[in-house]
Amino acid sequence: MQASLEQKYNFDIVKWFTVASVIYLVVGTLIGVYIAAELAWPALNLDIAEISFGRLRPLHTNAVIFAFGGCALMATSYYSVQRTCGVRVWSDKLAWFTFIGWNLIIVSAVITLPLGLTQGKEYAELEWPIDIAIAVVWLAYGLNFVMTLATRKTSHIYVSNWFFLSMIIMITYLHVVNSLAIPVSLFKSYSVYSGVQDAMIQWWYGHNAVGFYLTAGFLGIMYYFVPKQANRPVFSYRLSVIHFWALTFGYVWLGAHHLQYTALPDWTGSLGAAVSLAMIIPSWGGAVNGMMTLSGAWDKLRTDYVMRFLIVSLAFYAMSTFEGPVMSAKTVNALSHYTDWTVGHVHSGALGWVAMVAAGALYHMIMKLWRTEMYSAKLVNLHFWLATVGAVIYIIAMWVSGIMQGLMWRDYDEFGTLTYTFAESVAAMHPYYAMRAVGGLIYWTGGAVMLYNTIMTIRQATAARSASPAAATA
Repeated sequence: MQASLEQKYNFDIVKWFTVASVIYLVVGTLIGVYIAAELAWPALNLDIAEISFGRLRPLHTNAVIFAFGGCALMATSYYSVQRTCGVRVWSDKLAWFTFIGWNLIIVSAVITLPLGLTQGKEYAELEWPIDIAIAVVWLAYGLNFVMTLATRKTSHIYVSNWFFLSMIIMITYLHVVNSLAIPVSLFKSYSVYSGVQDAMIQWWYGHNAVGFYLTAGFLGIMYYFVPKQANRPVFSYRLSVIHFWALTFGYVWLGAHHLQYTALPDWTGSLGAAVSLAMIIPSWGGAVNGMMTLSGAWDKLRTDYVMRFLIVSLAFYAMSTFEGPVMSAKTVNALSHYTDWTVGHVHSGALGWVAMVAAGALYHMIMKLWRTEMYSAKLVNLHFWLATVGAVIYIIAMWVSGIMQGLMWRDYDEFGTLTYTFAESVAAMHPYYAMRAVGGLIYWTGGAVMLYNTIMTIRQATAARSASPAAATA
């Protein structure tokens, strides 16, 4: 049976993306822990420019978003689109081109970013030759996905594929438009936009990268893997479709809320904040839809540790999609902007929602792809608690630090002068930066446990197949 599935579907490409994703989770979070420690103890940069915070921070974000997140998205989308459409991925060659090309792009980031070769744009730091490569590989991935849908044997396109498709289309033109630049040398270019227009385009890209890459794409994961792991249909398919269209048409307006109280026209920030607050409704609708899929089967959480990842990730998704709109409101933004509160918000979504729903999906796929149970269920449970506790410590540290920063920066004495100097606010943040590094280290330990468990699971499955070749072809 499994052998026939192997022939019907291309699971090899999914396996490679799955393993790569787990490796990048460990590497990306390790870099994050190191730069968090550098902020708490600056001497750790050893006066070496290439490992300073400013050089490694974009490498950290690229590693966790595009290396770990990208490989997780490609693994899960290639897996689920084949299963829901009942056909093999349209082109094996394009699939392998996507894998090789994407990983070469990641290697190029590892080389260029520590050397300071950057455009200086948030989440879009890579220089123009690499940007072109990203566009080519992403288009190949998108073409393969669309053509697999086009050749499907089912009449219906399942909702998870709509979320993946939305991500692919939006990221294509977000990346191309934001990356338009005039090259002046092999690794130096200047954006075609200037001043406030450059800022507006950048945050139209930046927030929609969050909205479509880190939200829509991972909701595609949620809508496939939560019902599969729970072995129950999605709670409300109609609600999932409403969630999709509301998110797709709503998210594109939000970017301006990153630029409150700047040179950007005031009405654009107000529009961004208004639509951000409205987006709480479909976001919570999606979170409730995922959680209620377990309705009548909540007892699964006692023993199904993979299910714990998926459901707790939805709790973080609900929390961060409430917190973000609240922070976009001008009154709150006046306190929160440029503070560590924003860092806490980003990581509640990244560590709690994105990484945990991806981990749950990856565990599910590992067992299906290698036809075995995980090497150690106890290690899966250990990873869950390390991830949860580490994320909570990290987020709380940044919430407290950020709110404290905002209050210190706006505190005046009776003469109308600032009560605290900037240096005093930095000194006050130190214990929370140390706390953040500890939380990150705990989270990284969970990723390392997952990598060990994955390696041992694959070895276990390989040994079993070698010992019983007849069973492997049954």
